[in-house]
Amino acid sequence: MKSTTNKLGNPDHLVQKTRSFKLMVQYATECATVPTRPQFRRWAKIALMQEAEVVLRLVDEKEGQELNQQFRSKNYATNVLTFVYNDTEPLTGDIILCAPVVSKEARQQHKNLMAHYAHLTIHGILHLQGYDHIEDTDAVTMEQLEIQILAKLGFANPYLEHDNANFAQ
Repeated sequence: MKSTTNKLGNPDHLVQKTRSFKLMVQYATECATVPTRPQFRRWAKIALMQEAEVVLRLVDEKEGQELNQQFRSKNYATNVLTFVYNDTEPLTGDIILCAPVVSKEARQQHKNLMAHYAHLTIHGILHLQGYDHIEDTDAVTMEQLEIQILAKLGFANPYLEHDNANFAQ
């Protein structure tokens, strides 16, 4: 295989190609402390490995519970739900983050709120791309990828049991 270089002298296979990425953020929550659209965009984009169109919706507990009940038959609000629209090009899907649940978890787990939002956003983006954590081996793969991506953003390993409150936002 012949190696070529680009105008900057970098090998072509090491240059990341620009991916098309569209993100719509919907704020349907009363929570005051939530990430900005640019924060969500940065977190989602770093986790994407392909072109994508994503709607990220922040909801309150009522809507979170309704969606979890309707689509997963679980009668409680969960932190993140991911909906993938298969057989679309580019990859298309929705990520639902329940803001009160995310805030409560961050407090209970002594995590920085923005770090927790970054983690759950990346988690949802990985789900969109086919990653899951049903089987133990798949969970390990997904968690390692989350840890690597979060580290690139300056966030601590979310699976460590220590106080993350002082880590970067």
